[in-house]
Amino acid sequence: MKYLHTMVRVTNLDASLDFYCNKLGLKELRRTEHEKGRFTLVFLGAEGNPDSQVELTYNWDPEVYTGGRNFGHLAYEVDDIYATCDKLMKAGVIINRPPREGRMAFIRSPDQISIELLQKGGAKPPQEPWLSMPNTGVW
Repeated sequence: MKYLHTMVRVTNLDASLDFYCNKLGLKELRRTEHEKGRFTLVFLGAEGNPDSQVELTYNWDPEVYTGGRNFGHLAYEVDDIYATCDKLMKAGVIINRPPREGRMAFIRSPDQISIELLQKGGAKPPQEPWLSMPNTGVW
């Protein structure tokens, strides 16, 4: 068995692509428009790991999605948890659970999907401002 992708429904495709691609760093791999079904699928992959994909499903007719948190979360390994979180904060992303111990952080997409960021190769030494930064919201 081979893992293919995780699907998340999004309410604003442009905002979601800005978040996942411009801020988080994923790359758009392919896109399909389904006029009869009135939806768009966009598949994204991480640099160097295109086999683990996220499928963004955008339904053209507005729907209200509740409970983004009960989806669970997506998880990505990063080379430098502190640099990644700093870059995301500067791009306007809220760090819901800061990497206080140098190993793990959580952020949320525009559709409230939790995304876990994990430090590659084990925890970095704890450092400020992350060490004393409180949680914000839920993840």
